[in-house]
Amino acid sequence: MGEQTSIDLNADLGEEVTDDAALLAVVTSANVACGYHAGSPAVMRAVCAEAARRGVVVGAQVSYADREGFGRRRTDVAADVLREQVADQVGLLRSLAREEGTDVRYLKPHGALYHRVIDDEQQAAAVLAGSGDLPVLGMAGALLRQALAAGRAVWHEGFPDRAYDGAGRLVSRERPGAVLGGAAEITAQALALAPRVDSLCLHGDEPEAVAHASAVRRALEAGGWALRPFA
Repeated sequence: MGEQTSIDLNADLGEEVTDDAALLAVVTSANVACGYHAGSPAVMRAVCAEAARRGVVVGAQVSYADREGFGRRRTDVAADVLREQVADQVGLLRSLAREEGTDVRYLKPHGALYHRVIDDEQQAAAVLAGSGDLPVLGMAGALLRQALAAGRAVWHEGFPDRAYDGAGRLVSRERPGAVLGGAAEITAQALALAPRVDSLCLHGDEPEAVAHASAVRRALEAGGWALRPFA
């Protein structure tokens, strides 16, 4: 990707587990839950309205239909069903976003779907088919490869608050140490990841999400990075 001077900072919002307004004061892009793993039309609307007011870019955070498991359980869904579920999620968020003066600018899968489409070609194709021509945010794998082949913009992200394994994948949340907890550790990883990705993601469902996002932003700016949305 060459030398960068700017980077995007994104967070998962609309999940009703954190202070969305406070995070929107820190991030440059918002992955908005579209109701299948968390959120509701009222919450989606509120996030979009605040994002529009602050100039934060809105993305559709699509998921398997799994509110009980917060979208983190492996779910087997037929490709045609998944395509329609993704279209439903994107369509609802887009309608609400436009009513609040903004629009959906990119797509990002959530949880189990995020990890599934790194390797599963059919599920990746279904996600793309249901999401029009939206740019795609994620990690290297089937989804981004197919999107690029289709002429869609792709953006690579890194996770300052998650542990990586030796293959560059995220360590399973079921393993100890998978979620980093200290601000110093998280900011150090953010600075290490920044030159290699387009966007850094901080999980909005962690207890210290706002504090960690603020610490990461301060560290990036102190390191000479300009915070700008990628989309």
